[in-house]
Amino acid sequence: MEYKGMPLNWCDYYYKGFGKVKDTYGLELSEIELQEAVEILKSYNPRISGRKLEIAPEIIFSECIANWKNKPNVENVIDAFFNGLSLSAEVFDFSVALLHKCKSYGCKIACLTDLPNGMPDSMFKKAIAEIIDLFDLYVSSQSCGVRKPNKEGLLLIARTFDVDVSELLFIGDEEKDYKTALNAGCNFMFISDFYKSLYR
Repeated sequence: MEYKGMPLNWCDYYYKGFGKVKDTYGLELSEIELQEAVEILKSYNPRISGRKLEIAPEIIFSECIANWKNKPNVENVIDAFFNGLSLSAEVFDFSVALLHKCKSYGCKIACLTDLPNGMPDSMFKKAIAEIIDLFDLYVSSQSCGVRKPNKEGLLLIARTFDVDVSELLFIGDEEKDYKTALNAGCNFMFISDFYKSLYR
């Protein structure tokens, strides 16, 4: 899946998100306060910082708004921020077909995903609601505590299914997915942007 129109790095959209928080709650925030929040969120962005551990959204956003006066609770800030990004999730048709085919063959299916910076697990699960029930196991960077290319997510999947990690086939569309499989010692299949474009 992907969020339509969104690049891999969302930093350029952070100001828009915090602007939505400001407007939603009628906050009197200066340009400096907004930019400080943006810079703090950028510092947590794994595509910039290279951080390997997952950090709870509440911790990230609490730091972003720490100096704001009369601020709403952090859960409301998170909701308004991501609403401000006008995200539209697209689950590729080939993904749905592939999942159903794997199910018909009796395969066990797990999802391993890195969440967008600061996004709650519950929000991402809503985005993939049409396919989440097809997974025998859902693992996110939040639920396993680490981000790809750390192998722990794949090891967790192997343990849950009581198989050796080498028996897994990990399918992904980024270099970090390949590195994750390499680090874990399992097989990997790459889905290219060209292949995805055939099913739009």
